[in-house]
Amino acid sequence: MKKFDTEYRLLDDMYQDGYFPDDLVDKVRECIRQVIAFLETGERDLERIQQKFDEMTLAINDLQEEFEERDSELETVARDSIGETVGYILEWFELALDAEEAIRERDW
Repeated sequence: MKKFDTEYRLLDDMYQDGYFPDDLVDKVRECIRQVIAFLETGERDLERIQQKFDEMTLAINDLQEEFEERDSELETVARDSIGETVGYILEWFELALDAEEAIRERDW
């Protein structure tokens, strides 16, 4: 079972941008970490993996109101940062999924 790259900073662009409250970015990162933990089990079934990414994306969708309450939103920088992170995860685990497809349930 392959472990995720400990050197990779998840959502680095969002953490570097003061527009996004760090504690809310932490919540997004936790959603992503759940997918990483699932992949670290050695799961290779693409349908099950896509289901996990769907669950992650829906959980991130649910955070939008919290971002708005803090005068922030999941906009271009967030979309790019999440998409880049998902792309890196897919590449790291050598999965034949497209990053855009992996986050297909997004409404941000």
